[in-house]
Amino acid sequence: MEMQFPLAEAPDELTREKGRKLFAGGGAEFLKGVVAMSGLPESDRLEVCFAGRSNVGKSSLINALTGRKGLARASNTPGRTQEINFFTLGTSHYVVDLPGYGYANAPLAVVEKWQRLLKQYLSGRQNLRRAFVLIDARHGIKQVDEEIMALLDSSAVTFQAVLTKADKVKAAEREKVLAQVRGKLAKHPAAFPEIVLTSSEKGDGVETLRAIIAGLV
Repeated sequence: MEMQFPLAEAPDELTREKGRKLFAGGGAEFLKGVVAMSGLPESDRLEVCFAGRSNVGKSSLINALTGRKGLARASNTPGRTQEINFFTLGTSHYVVDLPGYGYANAPLAVVEKWQRLLKQYLSGRQNLRRAFVLIDARHGIKQVDEEIMALLDSSAVTFQAVLTKADKVKAAEREKVLAQVRGKLAKHPAAFPEIVLTSSEKGDGVETLRAIIAGLV
């Protein structure tokens, strides 16, 4: 019997080169931060977005993918990213950094406003090909992650689980977390059937993720 949600395999040379070119070729640039639907750029190119709990390592992963250390501002203050941040990859792609969720420090009204914007964005973006939901490899899927996954299900947006900080977990512990993640993902119809294991610090999984994004049509 095939395993449900296997780990994504490392790309072959051709696919890896395609991914490298996409992220290196045109150079990634910050385009704008959006706080309302009216501020969204034209949906004239392929788009992927990154979602994750506060402090899951989203900014670090985007920086690792683009090879630009300060492109997405990392912050130790949960919920600092209060905007939907758009980055361009040449003229072909948008990479979108969604506001971190599961923050405790923000006032309720602010949280509700972000959630509303997030829902509108996810259900109204025709060019959005895939959402990458980042999961801390030390903790597995939490309730707040399930909420965003349910939102992606109802918006009919395919999402792929990406485990971050994989270098911080011993192999045996990681297998336990992967089993938990697989069990949770099985309940979500919009979940893409492969998991990507990454470490921004060590560069693990970065080439794989680049190749996945470059292969979307």
